Amino acid sequence: MTTTTQPRTPASPSRRSRSGRGRPVLVTLLVLLLVADTAGWVWWRGSIGTVPIRPHCTATALGNSTELDPEQAGNAAIIASVAVRRGLAGRAATIGIATAMQESKLVNLPGGDRDSIGLFQQRPSQGWGTPAQVRDPVYATNAFYDVLVKVEGYQSLPITAAAQKVQRSAFPAAYADHEPEARILASTLSGFSPAAFSCVLPAADPGPERATGSSGLVPRAENVVQAAGLETGRTGKGVPGAPRQVRFTLGGKTATSDAWALAQWAVARADGLGVVAVETAGQRWDRTRPDRTWTPVAGTPSGTVVVTVG
Repeated sequence: MTTTTQPRTPASPSRRSRSGRGRPVLVTLLVLLLVADTAGWVWWRGSIGTVPIRPHCTATALGNSTELDPEQAGNAAIIASVAVRRGLAGRAATIGIATAMQESKLVNLPGGDRDSIGLFQQRPSQGWGTPAQVRDPVYATNAFYDVLVKVEGYQSLPITAAAQKVQRSAFPAAYADHEPEARILASTLSGFSPAAFSCVLPAADPGPERATGSSGLVPRAENVVQAAGLETGRTGKGVPGAPRQVRFTLGGKTATSDAWALAQWAVARADGLGVVAVETAGQRWDRTRPDRTWTPVAGTPSGTVVVTVG
């Protein structure tokens, strides 16, 4: 019997071709995913080394962190600083910040429901003040605390109950949603959590080079002195031979925590005031180093705050 052997059929060229084409596509997809993942990480971090990518501020306290944009941070700092200036407990700042987060997202709004205005959406028609007054964050915050301190036992009340007794909102339960973030911000901006508030900001625009007044300070440094006086009640003076620096010296039993409250206020207000560095208690925040938060330095003792403008 003769056995016929059939010739082997070669592999299909088209099959090999499809397989070959698939590899570059897969590699391309993997590269794109890696690029997207890296971009997402950079965006979340906010900077690449010393290059800021996304302006934001971060507060870390009580085992958690929260993030704000620079405008929100500045307004939160005003609310906390007014509470510190008035000698109110940290709970007052928590209630104030949580209320403003709900009412305005910590943005000083020019309007709102009916004639509501400002951080707390206060209504001139209900006796909160003139439109110009309630648009002033310091005035509006003081007006809020004027009512809050008259609420019996407000320090032990739930956020919702305390805020509602001041605001008379149609949605009182919403205030409690912001308590975790408000507690973190109040702790850092009131000075109870040192070196715990920092910002990633773009480079400050160059300010005037020469001092223009009798203070020996450049105009931007004079603005820091004025803002600190209005918002925190602290008095700053120029540093001899350094027209861009303002020194604050605090005393008393709470000097260290008060200095941290002032220092972290300056960081939170850095975007609006052109601040480039803040030092206190042997620690420094440097706007030009967004890859670092507070770092050790020599020369600035507890109770002293030095603010440098651009």
